[in-house]
Amino acid sequence: MLLSLVSTINSYLSDYVLVILLMGVGLWFSIRTRFVQVRCFREGMRRVFGSIKLFGDRHESGMSSFQALATAIAAQVGTGNIVGAGGAILTGGPGAIFWMWVFAFFGMATIYAEAVLAQETRFKDSQGHIQGGPVYYITTAFRGPFGKFLAGFFAVALVLALGFFGCMVQSNSISSTFSTAFHIPQWAVGIVLVVICTFIFLGGVKRLAAVTEKLVPIMAAIFLLGSLAVLVLRITSLPATFAMIFRYAFAPQSIIGGGLGYALKTAISQGAKRGLISNEAGMGSTPHAHALANVPSPHDQGVVAMMGVFIDTFIVLTLNALVIVSVLYTPGGLLQHGYTAEAAQLVNSTNLAQTAFGAVLGSELGAAFVAICLFFFAFSTILGWNLFGKINVVYLFGHKATVVYTVVALVFIFLGTISSSDLVWGLSDLFNQLMVIPNAIALFALTGVVVKSARRGERAAASKSEK
Repeated sequence: MLLSLVSTINSYLSDYVLVILLMGVGLWFSIRTRFVQVRCFREGMRRVFGSIKLFGDRHESGMSSFQALATAIAAQVGTGNIVGAGGAILTGGPGAIFWMWVFAFFGMATIYAEAVLAQETRFKDSQGHIQGGPVYYITTAFRGPFGKFLAGFFAVALVLALGFFGCMVQSNSISSTFSTAFHIPQWAVGIVLVVICTFIFLGGVKRLAAVTEKLVPIMAAIFLLGSLAVLVLRITSLPATFAMIFRYAFAPQSIIGGGLGYALKTAISQGAKRGLISNEAGMGSTPHAHALANVPSPHDQGVVAMMGVFIDTFIVLTLNALVIVSVLYTPGGLLQHGYTAEAAQLVNSTNLAQTAFGAVLGSELGAAFVAICLFFFAFSTILGWNLFGKINVVYLFGHKATVVYTVVALVFIFLGTISSSDLVWGLSDLFNQLMVIPNAIALFALTGVVVKSARRGERAAASKSEK
């Protein structure tokens, strides 16, 4: 009964509330910043790839700009890029990927606003630690009881969505793929994962930043090389692959069934929901990392934050989607005739990527490649989400509560490796989507702050170029 209720609420949120809010916020900030994601794209690329350091600068508090981005990407690039993309394609057809691109394009403006506000409202607490994130710009936007309610609602939803249920989902994906690829008992994977996470969690922000700045470039390189190798082998199918993505974005009923209205709504809502889980633009999670960046101005971190969405969706997720569609949906593929009963028994959102890579690289090598990539993706996400949860626990209960939070989080991580529950996945989706509501309200309320920061950044960049 509880699962049915959660599923019903999730369907309503993803089909209506999420689509309207995410598209509305993204379009609003695109217009108000005069499409900062286009105008400042080159600046963002230069700031990211011109300052990559595997051994970042040391700071008394906070992180370097690249460390903050690496931590944000670590949280963004998780099971949503492999499992989530597969689920979106299975449920909404190949056209769901097009709608992921659309939401990600406008989401780049949204995450710019989130990062700017996180920088504008951050502060140092009595212990000298930088504190920042949506709870602080929510209470800046709305003073008094209403602001405290919204911030508290957001903080509780985040701790449950990311710190507990979300990490449980990530660890389950790691253990299940390792079990399939290497026949390792899932409980053994759980023990190793908990030991590694404990070591990193106890090291605080500095140790986490040191890990993510090395882990993110490595995991991205491995996945890029493997995906490109498959796409080179399937290069003759790429024109048909792109054609399917665009065709089924507007006429998905022929592949997922139902009438045009129902199928189109499904494709768009899957693009919105899975896109949110993948790049997290509008969710309010990654601003916690961007708030910790030591940068000259909020605008500087805003353009860097945009690159996180670009890398997550337009590179990592897109490569995975192209492999899945080119291998499984084009002529000769397992799902070329849509979702037949036979195909449904062979693939699901969890093993769809392994099936696709395995069809080209061989079943064992394909399963092993996806398992290794998923380990990097999901493990890095656990690190980022645990940090975001801890920041909100501090807001709710103070620093002393972080010990209890860490212990409970480790229990959830282990439980996730040995058990899978549709209810846990449903609750994770539910609280992910609920986080968007107070975050979006605060973003709209603080539009003026974002616009001023964007203009200051433009003037600074213009004066610098003149010199």
